[in-house]
Amino acid sequence: MPGTLLLRIALLLTLPLAPVRAQQPNPFGGGRADTTNTRHQRNAGNDSAPPPQAEAAGPRAPAGFEGVDSVVYRLLPSSRLEVKTGKAGLFGFAGHSHVIRARAFSGTVVYYPHAAAHSHLQITVQADSLEVLTPPDTAEIRKVTAAMRTDVLHTDQFHEIRLVTKELAPTAHGFHMVGALTLVGQTRDVPIDVSVELGVDTLHAKATFAIKQTDFGIKPYSGGPAGTVKVADRVTFNIDALGARSATK
Repeated sequence: MPGTLLLRIALLLTLPLAPVRAQQPNPFGGGRADTTNTRHQRNAGNDSAPPPQAEAAGPRAPAGFEGVDSVVYRLLPSSRLEVKTGKAGLFGFAGHSHVIRARAFSGTVVYYPHAAAHSHLQITVQADSLEVLTPPDTAEIRKVTAAMRTDVLHTDQFHEIRLVTKELAPTAHGFHMVGALTLVGQTRDVPIDVSVELGVDTLHAKATFAIKQTDFGIKPYSGGPAGTVKVADRVTFNIDALGARSATK
């Protein structure tokens, strides 16, 4: 009897120990199951999220820019800036198609090889240097050029057309730029996609963009015989820029 009683007492003393031990907190922040559960909870909201996409790095910088902070390219006289219009374009007087080219413009491109998005450009065109190339009729060219300078661009008051970088984002083949274009004294933002080929000492950039003349306060032209010649609102700029490296910083 005494031995049986002692055995029962011992069993009673040991019964609560199992649940108490199971409920003891882990002093290191939880067991394996807790860590796994926490990891699942942390990632629960990301299961359907697409993986982050790498940003475009912009044009490939050639070898030779190691340790160079920035490179300045100055536009060469062989660069071209043209304005193209159809029969109803901004400069489409007398019902003909026209190509207008800037005879005098300058500009610089500052390129940061290791921070391409900080690169910037500026282009300045002398407004009275714009000349009509087509149609080939000499009298017609003189007529259209005079009307363009006096009635549209007012070159006696506004001597320059300017384009400067406002925002820049690298793309696979160059940059997407928001440029500030100043025309007849009015400045507007224009989106421009620029393709760029970089060399250690040279730069070649191309861009095409369109604007509306009414955005710059220009009233569309209407004239000609019985008002039959009417000017549309859209005009297209084509830039083919060649630059030579002038300095490093």
